[in-house]
Amino acid sequence: MDATAPNYSGWQARVPHFLAIVIVATMVWSYINPADVTVWWAEMIPIMAIFAGLLATYRVFRFSNTAYVLMSVLLVMHTIGAHYTFANVPFDWVTNTFDFERNHYDRIAHFSVGFYAYGAAELLVRKQWARPVTAMFFGLFFIMSVAAAYEMIEWQFAVIEGGNAGIEFLGSQGDIWDAQKDMLADTLGAIVALVLFAFSRWNRG
Repeated sequence: MDATAPNYSGWQARVPHFLAIVIVATMVWSYINPADVTVWWAEMIPIMAIFAGLLATYRVFRFSNTAYVLMSVLLVMHTIGAHYTFANVPFDWVTNTFDFERNHYDRIAHFSVGFYAYGAAELLVRKQWARPVTAMFFGLFFIMSVAAAYEMIEWQFAVIEGGNAGIEFLGSQGDIWDAQKDMLADTLGAIVALVLFAFSRWNRG
């Protein structure tokens, strides 16, 4: 453990373990009879890589519980989306309540991508690699870069795979501005996470 790790005790010390159990259970459920196996693997490979990275680095660098909770939102939401494909997640109650023309589950999942800006800023501050303001700007630009890169990956997968799998992975649901709106959602999620970070103990580090 690094010297700057939060000194949690009792149930707070077990929060990352509880989150890991929830994530693994969701992954197991998601793998059982998914809507499209090809899409499932395409969606889940990056999620499993992120989860494996968090597990591997846990004893070397323990993020705060806030960071782990925020980072877990994407892992769970994306895993659910992989099971159904994002356009077909049962989200009708939201669509009908707000009279949307499409399923916006994927937009919320993209919003949660931005939550990783909190962890990025926390890492930089605790390692004393950057001052809080610089770390927050890095967190924002990091998310924006990842958002753009992922949209290009989606585009290439759709071109290479083609067919229904390519369409489902792309998840545009007929919206020609889907990629731009997804990147905006990522960015807005990062801004919200960084506002939260601004009021955390790490911003006074």
